[in-house]
Amino acid sequence: MATDISEAGLEKIISDYLVDVNGYELGKAAEFNKEYALDEGRVLRFLQATQPEKVKAAHILDSEYERNKFFVSLRKKLGEAGIIDILRNGFRYLAYKFDLYYSTPSEQNPMAKALYARNIFSVTRQVTYSKEFPRLALDLAIFINGLPIATFELKNRLTKQNVDDAVNQYMNDRDPKELIFNFKRCAVHFAVDDNEVKMCTRLCGKASWFLPFNKGNNDGAGNPPNPDGIKTDYLWKEILTKESLSNILENYSQVVEKIDRKTNKVIGETMIFPRYHQLTVVRKLLADTLRNEVGKRYLIQHSAGSGKSNSIAWLAYQLVKLEKSGKNFFDSIIVVTDRVNLDRQIRDTIRQFMQERSVVGWADDSSTLGSLLNAGKKIIITTIHKFPFILSSIGTENKDKQFAIIIDEAHSSQTGSLFAKMNMAVSGNVCDDEEDIEDKINKLIEGHRMVRNANYYAFTATPKNKTLEMFGDAIPQPDGQVRHVAFHTYSMRQAIQERFILDVLEHYTPVSSFYKLVKKSEDDPLFDNEKAQAKLRAYVEGDRTTIHHKAAIMVEHFHTNVISKGKIGGQARAMVVTSSIERAIDYYFEFCRLLEERGSQYKAIIAFSGEKELPNKYKEYGKMTEASLNGFPSAEIEDRFKKDPYRFLIVANKFQTGYDEPLLHTMYVDKILTDIKAVQTLSRLNRAHPKKRDTFVLDFANDPEDIKKSFQRYYKTTELASETDPNKLNDLITELEKHQVYTAEDVERLVGLFLGASDREMIDSILDTCAENYKTLNTDSQVKFKSSAKSFIRTYAFLAAILPFGSAEWEKLSIFLNLLIHKLPTPEGDDYTEGLLDAVDFNSYKNTIQEEQRIILDNEKAEVQAIPVGRSGGITSPNLQSLTTILEEFNTRFGNIPWTDSDRIRQQIAAIPKEVAKNEAYQNAIRNSDREVARIESDKALMSIILRSMTSGLELYKEYQDNPSFQRWLQEFVFERTYNQNR
Repeated sequence: MATDISEAGLEKIISDYLVDVNGYELGKAAEFNKEYALDEGRVLRFLQATQPEKVKAAHILDSEYERNKFFVSLRKKLGEAGIIDILRNGFRYLAYKFDLYYSTPSEQNPMAKALYARNIFSVTRQVTYSKEFPRLALDLAIFINGLPIATFELKNRLTKQNVDDAVNQYMNDRDPKELIFNFKRCAVHFAVDDNEVKMCTRLCGKASWFLPFNKGNNDGAGNPPNPDGIKTDYLWKEILTKESLSNILENYSQVVEKIDRKTNKVIGETMIFPRYHQLTVVRKLLADTLRNEVGKRYLIQHSAGSGKSNSIAWLAYQLVKLEKSGKNFFDSIIVVTDRVNLDRQIRDTIRQFMQERSVVGWADDSSTLGSLLNAGKKIIITTIHKFPFILSSIGTENKDKQFAIIIDEAHSSQTGSLFAKMNMAVSGNVCDDEEDIEDKINKLIEGHRMVRNANYYAFTATPKNKTLEMFGDAIPQPDGQVRHVAFHTYSMRQAIQERFILDVLEHYTPVSSFYKLVKKSEDDPLFDNEKAQAKLRAYVEGDRTTIHHKAAIMVEHFHTNVISKGKIGGQARAMVVTSSIERAIDYYFEFCRLLEERGSQYKAIIAFSGEKELPNKYKEYGKMTEASLNGFPSAEIEDRFKKDPYRFLIVANKFQTGYDEPLLHTMYVDKILTDIKAVQTLSRLNRAHPKKRDTFVLDFANDPEDIKKSFQRYYKTTELASETDPNKLNDLITELEKHQVYTAEDVERLVGLFLGASDREMIDSILDTCAENYKTLNTDSQVKFKSSAKSFIRTYAFLAAILPFGSAEWEKLSIFLNLLIHKLPTPEGDDYTEGLLDAVDFNSYKNTIQEEQRIILDNEKAEVQAIPVGRSGGITSPNLQSLTTILEEFNTRFGNIPWTDSDRIRQQIAAIPKEVAKNEAYQNAIRNSDREVARIESDKALMSIILRSMTSGLELYKEYQDNPSFQRWLQEFVFERTYNQNR
């Protein structure tokens, strides 16, 4: 007999495993009551077996009338509260409360174990669920104590159907008005084939939103080959065991209410069921925590928009309950975020999952945080800026407690002095006034280190080298180096392929800006060429003409390409990312004017921190804040932006991280973005929405290659190649001592006075003397000393947290330099651009929207290098050029070339330096030869590129060959932009 490869065969494989291995009962389709959408017989069997007195007292079995009355009441309650609430809190009928499920017992509770064993898990095949259409049947349904928990539609690729056919069946053939498909009646609906699993918590016809429930394969979507069977058998072999399903229902599944902040009324509900990666990471963290003693560090690299807030909430909630040998593993869980606008989001999320609000505390200031710790609050939420409270308010008793510290978006802000203060607070390493200096130094060293009485769980989408080295798993290599990797990864690549987030680089359009400047007078003064070019660019970008042109493009694009095309069902919003508060205000006023002129029904909101006064532009407005310009409080920005007439959010360094708004579709970028900032900012667009099919970026400031480089580092798993060499600190000490700004005696004396709480005058006396020594240095030496001091402070603050040893000398010098650095004036250099802007006039401006492109990232892991310990710098000699030469270069780059196809030629010229920089012979010359040899190789590489340009037209080639002036300019332009950058 041949192997059964039919859909029914897959159905039998699943049900047989659930019954034979997982201990489920096999139900019959006839046992399903369509009137109440449950297995009536098993509901009654469970109640009679566990609560017979209540069943008798409530007369449930006295007659068919009483029985029906009970089930009508239960049906109503299931519709109102939902299956999760009924399982957790039971069901009140008449004067009695009936438990319809017994939760997972703790280790030391035999009575609870006996009750849990009474739960009836069952699976039924071919469930005929409809009264109106009696032949319609679900492939599978799972019940607990007769209550439906999950439904399944199965497909089989071997018979030419797949998981998407199952999804379509739910969307088109499963009427959400049928009782079993009503919202909240089941925890989840699964679409399954032999390759993939998808899930949905709210069926609503074609608008049903199914998300992948897959393991992932090679940092991408799907599932890996299974050497022991079907790719998707983890669903029934791992997820649907009694223990696993109970764990999900008790600790993850939840109906979340959406509250109108103004009226405090519920305006919507969302059913949450964990994604596979969320469930897996929390379970792995909990299991590894139990296997080890306290003091471990974990790094979780999960893509932006992948649901980290829920993962953090679930982890915090279950760490509270974690027990070992009958005792709580942790005394308190501290959730720390360095993103201020996420503070509320995480607090609200955790509150929704916690069943007892008394265990959660919110630390709004230092005294609150200290009292919460001392009071033994189980979960404390704070921001990194609020965390370094006064150590004396905590006391030394915390060294006997155990903490879990969950860090959201772990970046370098957790690797310095703030982190050291946090460690001291939970470790109890607070200096006592009676201790001598050596003891205090030793305690400070211990305070810098990762404390032994706390576990660290660091979540981030974009791990930097510091983050990897501090929190990542150390993997020794054969060559003696130590790599660091994340404990768990859910990559950007997988999230995009699973459509859990959108690919923000799929529709990316750069915009080129072209300008022409002219001299005001006959004089031809000299200016620093590099700084002058930057200053001229800032000058033209800030001109009202420029702002008008770009704002007009944005407004027109939004109405024509976003609104008129019905993006996100006509609900799409746009963000305008600006380089400064002043620029944001410029854009805001220009947007207001353009929208009014257009007669548009939409408005803009501006977002920035603090206040700004611009008397030369907007004198009548005085000191401006976002609230004064918007006409409503800052706290309302997020809610207002969701509603009409607001469609544009103009930001200045705000809402670029941690802002979660699925209606955000388009981003207009007028700010240079690099590395993490580029990823975090553009990722504001990636949040999924049932009606969101794409995103769009119009970028006025960045090169697509730079954006690709930024994203590539975090596309898949990010690994640290090697650890930081602590000997670099000794190199910095050598450089510092060479300048004789301070002596060893100065360091010893100051540290002694400082830790001994001596008078301020005694400390200032030492610092002022050293500052005077610093002022006697020449400018170049001042730069070298101050940069070395800053580098030492920064590097030591990081290394002190992870090194297995301490150094009293380094700790003392760190204290000394931290105090001295504020006394040192900034080295003064000559301003070789003074008077530049007074000598030029803005003649013309033009924008060219280039062809839309998809930035495709490479399918490879990223490797970052160890933290570079900054070498002392010096003053760079200015490259002085005449104003005529500077304007010639500027206008040649940005607009003053009489080409036939000027836009295309400008784009070609702008791309040449990067192409030359890739030339291997030129790279070798830069590394191994002098400047003259490198210039020769640069010119050769340039000529090769000019020759290749002939394939797309002869104009650039002819000008280069026939115009010596242009040839010299282009050679100089390319060399100056590639030589120093590649040394």
